Amino acid sequence: MTSTQPRPTAYQPPAKQAAELNYEQVLDDLSSASVHRNFDPYLDIAWDSPELEIFENDPRWILNYEVDPIGRHPWYQALPEPEQIRIGMWRQANVAKVGLQFESILIRGLMQYADRLPNGDKRFRYTTHEAKEECNHTLMFQELVNRIGMKTPGMRTWLRAISPIIPLFSTITPTIFYFGVLAGEEPIDHIQKDFLRSPKSNMHPAMSAVMELHVAEEARHISFAHNHLRATIPGKGRLTKFALSVFMPIVMRILCDAIVIPPSEFRKEFNVPREVMKDIFWESEKSRVFLSGVFGDVRMLSEQCGLMNPVSRQVWRAMKIDGRESRFRSEPAYNAS
Repeated sequence: MTSTQPRPTAYQPPAKQAAELNYEQVLDDLSSASVHRNFDPYLDIAWDSPELEIFENDPRWILNYEVDPIGRHPWYQALPEPEQIRIGMWRQANVAKVGLQFESILIRGLMQYADRLPNGDKRFRYTTHEAKEECNHTLMFQELVNRIGMKTPGMRTWLRAISPIIPLFSTITPTIFYFGVLAGEEPIDHIQKDFLRSPKSNMHPAMSAVMELHVAEEARHISFAHNHLRATIPGKGRLTKFALSVFMPIVMRILCDAIVIPPSEFRKEFNVPREVMKDIFWESEKSRVFLSGVFGDVRMLSEQCGLMNPVSRQVWRAMKIDGRESRFRSEPAYNAS
């Protein structure tokens, strides 16, 4: 006769048990939200409506003078309006192309990560939901790029070259992979929220529709990455955690630069002086404040995971992305400086 007695389990401290139960509940909640609150870019965006029509010389493509790093610079603001519009269209199309390429890397990594999970692991369901949503985002971004009609490459050349390798980290070193996930998601999400919050934002409706849909679903994806790292890092050994504490800010800065800074084609296309590019990314005081603000949430996460220590703080400072931690996720930049 088969025993019906439950198998004995190793003792776990109450705090660890509570953390694991909380993570399980988060996975259930995120999966449920993906089922009941999801979007389709071809149902939820009226691409062919007159309001979303894209045409040349539309001033709504001028970059926001307060939010966009390029738009804030005096060099851009001194340009004739038609050139500001042309740069704005190129810039927004390239940001969408970067988003598409990053989501493609993420999808491949998520699928490889899910493939290694055991039967019954709740992460399988959520990571697959997330990959499905990211597929919709790639469709949405490419549709916007096609309609803007600018020839934009997206990521910088070196990142495009190594993009087939990056998903492998999801099974070799999952923690570093999720650092990379946040390094890509946090800057894009931060910039898009700043645009949507700005009272002086006069974006083209096609761009705002894409941003609103993306921000809504990206909140779940970022929440999963934060909760996953909070649940898995504290149980690692001391030396491993020390190594991760040093890697975290390095990964954040390298991938932020790769995603946020336009590729060399931008400077050549619009004859942007090298000193202007350096000033925008990230030598001016305003640009440094912006760069620091992008990672307020990640610094908060680093504290929560036990990855802030005297050495890692120096690395955050060396990467020029140190600063005060956010008090809560998505705290507006004007409160996080």
